[in-house]
Amino acid sequence: MVLRSVPRVLAGLLVCLAVLLTGCSSSTDAATGSASAPTWAPDGMGTVRESALPAEARQTLALIDKGGPFPYARDGVVFGNFERELPRQQSGYYHEFTVRTPGSQGRGARRIVTGQGGEIYYTDDHYNSFRAVLR
Repeated sequence: MVLRSVPRVLAGLLVCLAVLLTGCSSSTDAATGSASAPTWAPDGMGTVRESALPAEARQTLALIDKGGPFPYARDGVVFGNFERELPRQQSGYYHEFTVRTPGSQGRGARRIVTGQGGEIYYTDDHYNSFRAVLR
């Protein structure tokens, strides 16, 4: 009688395991703070939750939300998207903001780029790659 229930118990455990694994592989990765890309992000672009950004990037976002003042003269200038990493838009659509890099002289390589449609992108390698910021 006990042996007959073993297959049912195993089947139940497999179902539970499948549910757990599906939940773990859903659209959010808790370790990295990444999640499914929003519709405005290019296919294949990674994401990062605002809370997972470096503290300096979160500070820059807070300044953007307030409208400044910004610490760097070039903050808020038009981002040309010459690297074509972001979706093509008309000139003036994107604006860039410096994210302070501790220990770096000058502006460093980290930036936040915003789009007129509410998009927010983060780069830590001076426009070579971007991640869509999820708020």
